[in-house]
Amino acid sequence: MVLEKWFEEVWNKGNEAAMDELMAADVVIHDLMGGDGEKVIQLPEFKRMFRSLLADLSDVQVTVEHKLTQGDMVAARCVITAIDRGDGSGRTPIRFTGMIMVHVREGKIVESWNYFDFESMYRQME
Repeated sequence: MVLEKWFEEVWNKGNEAAMDELMAADVVIHDLMGGDGEKVIQLPEFKRMFRSLLADLSDVQVTVEHKLTQGDMVAARCVITAIDRGDGSGRTPIRFTGMIMVHVREGKIVESWNYFDFESMYRQME
């Protein structure tokens, strides 16, 4: 499944190059904001958000808890764990959840709708 491969390669392994393999160049991304408040709607903004998050977090693990597939649409509920790199004073474990639905065409994500509890993530990073 493309979505499970996405989480494994991109997030669990930190493999940015896998984005180009698994996401269409003209992807449309809904309901996602970067930490700087930038609206993430296409692949370049997603890559910036990815790099920013990995600068703050280590040992990211996304676990797909539930998934549903109907035709070319896939939805998943996820649990995300990571370590906050912090300001050097310690390494704090964090945990939050999220849901995503993607439209897949020819093995690539062409559109995604996202809900991740980044508010909870940032609270744990304070």
